[in-house]
Amino acid sequence: MRRQRPVLGRRPLIMLLLALLVALFFGGMWLLSTLNLRYAEGALAELRERQIVDTFHANLDRIDAHHRRMEQNSRGLARAGLLLAEMEAGEARVSEALEQALAEFPDARGATLWLTRSARPVAMFARREEQRVVVEPLESGWAQAEWLQSRLDGWREGNPQPHWTATYFKPRIDDAVISVSAPILDAAGRVLGMAASDWVADDIIGLVSDVQVTPSTFAFLVDRENRNLSSLARAEDLQRAQRLIEEVSALELHRDADKLAAVEGMVRRDLALGGEPWSLYHDTSRAGMVFGIAVPQAEIDAVLAPMRGVNLQLLVGIGLALLVLAGVILFLVAGLLRQLRTLYTDPLTRLPNRARLLADLEAGRAGSLMLVNVDGFKQINDLFGHRCGDRVIQHLATRLEELLKASGWRNCRLYRMPGDEQAVWLPGAVADDTLQATVESLYHSLSGLRLDWRGQELPLQMTLGVASSWQLERGSDGDETLLSSANIALKQARGEQRPFAFYDPATRVRRDYERNLAWANRLAEALDDGRVVAYFQPILEVASGRVGKFECLVRMLDEEGSPVSPGVFLEVARRSRLYRRLTLTMIDRCLTAMAESPHEFSLNFSGEDIADAEISEVLLARVAESGAGERLIFEILESEGIDNYAVVSAFIERAKALGVRIAIDDFGSGYSNFEHLLRLDVDLLKIDGSLVRQVDTDADAETLIRGIVGFARELGIATVAEFVHSEAVLSRVRALGVDFAQGACIGMPEPHPEFAAAIGESRANPVD
Repeated sequence: MRRQRPVLGRRPLIMLLLALLVALFFGGMWLLSTLNLRYAEGALAELRERQIVDTFHANLDRIDAHHRRMEQNSRGLARAGLLLAEMEAGEARVSEALEQALAEFPDARGATLWLTRSARPVAMFARREEQRVVVEPLESGWAQAEWLQSRLDGWREGNPQPHWTATYFKPRIDDAVISVSAPILDAAGRVLGMAASDWVADDIIGLVSDVQVTPSTFAFLVDRENRNLSSLARAEDLQRAQRLIEEVSALELHRDADKLAAVEGMVRRDLALGGEPWSLYHDTSRAGMVFGIAVPQAEIDAVLAPMRGVNLQLLVGIGLALLVLAGVILFLVAGLLRQLRTLYTDPLTRLPNRARLLADLEAGRAGSLMLVNVDGFKQINDLFGHRCGDRVIQHLATRLEELLKASGWRNCRLYRMPGDEQAVWLPGAVADDTLQATVESLYHSLSGLRLDWRGQELPLQMTLGVASSWQLERGSDGDETLLSSANIALKQARGEQRPFAFYDPATRVRRDYERNLAWANRLAEALDDGRVVAYFQPILEVASGRVGKFECLVRMLDEEGSPVSPGVFLEVARRSRLYRRLTLTMIDRCLTAMAESPHEFSLNFSGEDIADAEISEVLLARVAESGAGERLIFEILESEGIDNYAVVSAFIERAKALGVRIAIDDFGSGYSNFEHLLRLDVDLLKIDGSLVRQVDTDADAETLIRGIVGFARELGIATVAEFVHSEAVLSRVRALGVDFAQGACIGMPEPHPEFAAAIGESRANPVD
């Protein structure tokens, strides 16, 4: 048998390599930091330059967008002027058009229309004054103004583009403005006049003042006559601002407007302003003005200046931190290397552990895996303590090692599994009878194992589960793992109380597990989605022929909304810890139905449900809260047995205090216990369907039911016949004196407590 080899054999070499790696990293860091500093400075400067350029273009686009709106406004006013000219409109209509134009374009301070080709030429000007618009005609002689004729002649020569003026003072507005004018053209392209909008210089200054790059950055617009509209007009230091404006004006950038318009892209130049280096970025706007941003070079370089000092500080700090970290890493790695020895080793038995087994199984070699489980290990732990349990595991591991060495099975290996299990790997493909003989011999050798614990001899019994790789290859499921198959064999052996079991794919045990797991998942999803519902089956009062009671039955709706019988998922719920949640859900469903209906309702509970305080306490609390106990019946399943009369009796007493009645369900199935009727305070007795369904053809069944009814009547207990599936059965039940009937003849379970016609009948019994 093989023992686990040491995981680490070259610890000093690994430590030396780590130390060299740290030293190499530390030296390389100093070399790279210098190169990185140079690269970072260049990259940061380039990034800063790109940010300034992006800011410039964004603001130029913003100014051009405003210019475009001004042009669109003038063109719109020109279109209105065309209509007025065609209508030969007078001053009143022109006045209305100007007022509307100013109302639609709040950025314009003034607007003018010249209709020169009308029979009666009209020229009117509109301006804003506080909250109103003032419209007035231009002075006489306007039609002979040279500038107007020059402008109109320019458009007649075939250039219909809007015209922008330089900044000028407009007395009617009493402010400096820039005007944009557009021709009024008819369909034939003849110039009929002109429309213009006025933009106040203060608004231009406000527009350029929104540009922000660095604290001292300023922006400006220079018109064709070198008039400078700058954000410096709003600076706090007016003297310095005036000097900068004058120096920018001295550059006569307006002379470059045409060149800038012909060259795509922004122009950058370095110059001195106020004795300091600045970077100037400028380009032509849509209006033919030069837009520029001036940024102090010192503020551009401000980010780069401290970089060297910071870099040195970082180098020193990181270097010291790296030295400390390297020491810590070396210390931790040394500890990890020590721990690597136990990564695949169980500390209690010093055997390879489950992780080692899984890693070995990944190799896919042929062989058999045997799991050895200690029977009653939990009881040993509970009675004698965990130290005794640890001693049991150690004792078993020692004995298994001795037996495997003596077996002569070469290269077999023993593993410690979680809990009380050990795993034995038997390599190689052997005949089934040879493997069985080996397992039997090993089991018999272990069967007499005993442990002396503090003077007390403890006998130890084992259960074995075995799976072979060649069995999996012959099976239908290619993804079955050897470990899980051995675990299934072990569970099968324990469930069938056999000393050992071999995994056999033909038994389809795995598929049963997988199917149960799938249904458990579906049930959990249904509970989460609210797809566990109550169906209601009517219970007929035989004497009156009326339905006043309904039994609540659990159903699960699948993903398409179709009901699923509880026979499919109820047992799965009991095994998967979903049963308690399922029961509480049904309690809520029943109480909700009772709140919406005047009828009586019954719910099924087993003795285990009543003994489970998390179910019974919640049940009684919710019944008390609902106040519907007088209309509620608890059906206790007689077929599942009642083991603790004291607990059940106490529960019944508390339930009856709330007005709840008690019924024994499935009475007459198997070996019915009449003691239930004598020891429990029962109100109703539900006769099992196995007797009722054949009462019309089986004399023995009729005799038994007659006896049950008579016995119950003597005790003052009402009776209910289940599984009344036909009129013939219903007739015999009535003749035998049964008080209530339930079954397909009365009505099938429905999602709502409503009574439908009996199967095969045209009538419908009334519901109370």
